[in-house]
This record gives sequence, C-alpha cells and structure tokens, in this order.
Amino acid sequence: MQIGILGGTFNPIHNGHLHIADVVLNSCRLDQVWFMPSFHPPHKELDPPVSYAHRLAMVKIAVATEARFIASDLEGQRAGLSFSVQTLEELHQHVPQHEFTFIMGLDSFAEIGLWKSYPRLFELCHIAVAARPGFCGDLRQLLPVAVAKSFCYDADALTLIGRSGYRIRLVSQTAADISSTQIRQRLLTGDTPVDLLPLGVAHYIEQHHLYR
Repeated sequence: MQIGILGGTFNPIHNGHLHIADVVLNSCRLDQVWFMPSFHPPHKELDPPVSYAHRLAMVKIAVATEARFIASDLEGQRAGLSFSVQTLEELHQHVPQHEFTFIMGLDSFAEIGLWKSYPRLFELCHIAVAARPGFCGDLRQLLPVAVAKSFCYDADALTLIGRSGYRIRLVSQTAADISSTQIRQRLLTGDTPVDLLPLGVAHYIEQHHLYR
C-alpha cells in the first residue's frame, strides 16, 4: 500500500490538517494517510502542555469519519523525543510491505537541514511538500547544500528524484491559513472556533476544559 505520514503536535488537530491530508492523498494517489502525533517534539515545547493522550484522542475523533485516515500511536509507544527518521526506520522494519510518503509544509521543508539525520529521510520515503498555489520557487534551492546535488528534476519540474529513487513532490493546496496557535488563542478567550475544528474535536476540548 501507498501510505502518507502526517506528523505534528496536533495541539489541537484542525481542519487545515485534514485538508492537506486529503489533497496529498488524492494528488499522490495514496491508499491511506496515517496521522502521527509527536510524543515529545524535539524542536518545540508544547504551550500549553496538553498531554499526548489528549492530543491522540483528538486525532482519533477527527479522522473517525474518513476510512482512509488512520490515527497512529507509534511515537507514543516509543516515547522519548519524536524524531521523524526513527519513525520511518521503525515503519520500514515493522511494515516493510508499505511504501511511505512523508507529508510536510513548505516552511518545515525549508528547515529540514535542522532535523536529526535528515539525509537518511530521503532514503526511506517520498516527501510531499504542501505549498500554496502560485509558489514559483525551486525546491532544490530549499534543500541543504549537502544533499541538493543528489536530486534532479522530473519532466514535470514539480518533482525531484533522488539517487535512492524516492521523490520530493510539490503539492499545491488551497485551504485558508489555519494554525493551532490561532485556535489556542481563540480558545483562551472562551471562544470555541467551530469553523476551524472538526465538531467532535471542539466538543472534546470543551468537555475536558483544554486550552482555557
């Protein structure tokens, strides 16, 4: 199967996450997208510190109505710092029959040189980079110098092909900008942004008095 991996703190998960997953699933012809909350993100502190159990529960609620979306607790089972390269290596070990596409935003892709053992990522999976329509940059210019020469353009000029055979593909997505920070700020004022959250997630937040 072709599996997309969408990781993040999901603090909380929102409609923008679901939209990106849907666009990449269809654009890259994936069979499923696995939503994978970070147990302990290495590059940021959770503010407020909502527990992994709550964040995973919200992900499960958000994906419950789409059979092709799966909530994964792999990083919670491993515990400790959540490094993407370790997650991909575990997936190759435990479910080698699947092929994986790692989904990330353009800003994250531009900072991939800061990630742990990032060159190894390009040997473990395809990468789908979600960008706003109209992005005219060159993906190779966003790659760290150490690996940029390992890639060449495919014929459509929107895909880079690495020596490993895995690809980096630019995927345009059209949803309005939504951020978890924006949602938390509204929740802090007592407003529940049902326009930005799956309804079940909004109810869960209210039930457990999160972000107040």
